[in-house]
Amino acid sequence: MSAGTGDRGGLFVDGADHGRTEKGKPGRGVVSGGGTAMFSDAPGGGWPSAAPASDRPGAVGAGAAPVPRARPTPRPRPGGVPAGHLGAGRWAKIAQRIVPDDLQPEVLRLELTELGDAFRAYQRRPEPDLAVLAELHDRKAHAFALWADVTGDASLREEADRAATAARTTREMNANRRGVPVDGEGPVVERLLTRGQGVHARSVLEHVRVGSPLPEAEARLAVLMLTLRAARAGTGNVTGQDLGGWVQGDAERVLQQLVDAGWLRLPEDVSADDALTSRPEEPTQVTVPMLLPTGPRPFSFGKVTRARLSGWAQRVVGDRKLRKRKAGAATRLLAVYTAAHSRPDGRLGGAEDDGLGLDAVTSFCALRPEDVTEHAELLVAADWLSEADAAGGRLRGQLAERVLPLSGLL
Repeated sequence: MSAGTGDRGGLFVDGADHGRTEKGKPGRGVVSGGGTAMFSDAPGGGWPSAAPASDRPGAVGAGAAPVPRARPTPRPRPGGVPAGHLGAGRWAKIAQRIVPDDLQPEVLRLELTELGDAFRAYQRRPEPDLAVLAELHDRKAHAFALWADVTGDASLREEADRAATAARTTREMNANRRGVPVDGEGPVVERLLTRGQGVHARSVLEHVRVGSPLPEAEARLAVLMLTLRAARAGTGNVTGQDLGGWVQGDAERVLQQLVDAGWLRLPEDVSADDALTSRPEEPTQVTVPMLLPTGPRPFSFGKVTRARLSGWAQRVVGDRKLRKRKAGAATRLLAVYTAAHSRPDGRLGGAEDDGLGLDAVTSFCALRPEDVTEHAELLVAADWLSEADAAGGRLRGQLAERVLPLSGLL
């Protein structure tokens, strides 16, 4: 059993019965074993054993010609329903395995049956819950280990080991999303981005770094924000408030330069000045030709992730303390870059890295290497970074605690 996330943050379970209603045929042979199985999630620590089997009502009487059967008839239960049978054509299944109707101990058979139903119910959930999924994997590992013990089937032991690994991986994913260590200690941080969305954010930043049509910081900041608005369809809506907030005091010039460079298109009857006066109820629809679906697609994320990334960048660029410090475009680009390239604990760079390479930082932020320290100190003063050091060709530092929700989760 393995788990993974999609673009919408959804989790896909591999190994459980993939069908929601379709069931398989019963297995052949009798499996039994001794011992008592107890499961922590069962009422009272376990389930009582099922009542003894009895004859099926309406069985063929003496002297009647027997009806030919293509397979052995499962052991009957009271009420005429075989122990592992869930109804006409339906049998208990988990991980594409049929649970034998006469598996012993009875509490194990019931646990396996309930687990199969629980995994299928999880797949139908509208939103993932990794804590719930990890618990299901734990129960599966326990149940399959006992199943292997009573049958001697090595493949069941392998399945139990895979489930235990899946439980650990799922808990790590959940901890990363919540910003806490896997052991559960430390403060809970509600992240704006998932780890996968952080990867997409960095892909957008790299696209802007190498593809901005103008070198100056103001233009790069406008390109970043407009790219996020138009990333899916090549078009997006902007207002004068958006543009004025991104490029303070110089928005009309920058917008016109992007139009003149052919990177941006405005509607035929709309000028750069008109765009700056557009209101939320009548936004201006802009077009970024290189992002139109008719050409190669630079990004692979969906509309939910696009909206999340755009909101994340807006939170960074419009940060109240950065505005209070009157941070310019280059400083705010540095804020975006440091947030996107930080670990869950806020340290800059990946676990194997010593900070961030100044070459990449300066290329994205339109700065000279000798100017990075000045802008990093502005971020420290704005409580964006708690510390920063740009010595030795690397930018080292840590996001301030208030900024941890914006971490890109390297």
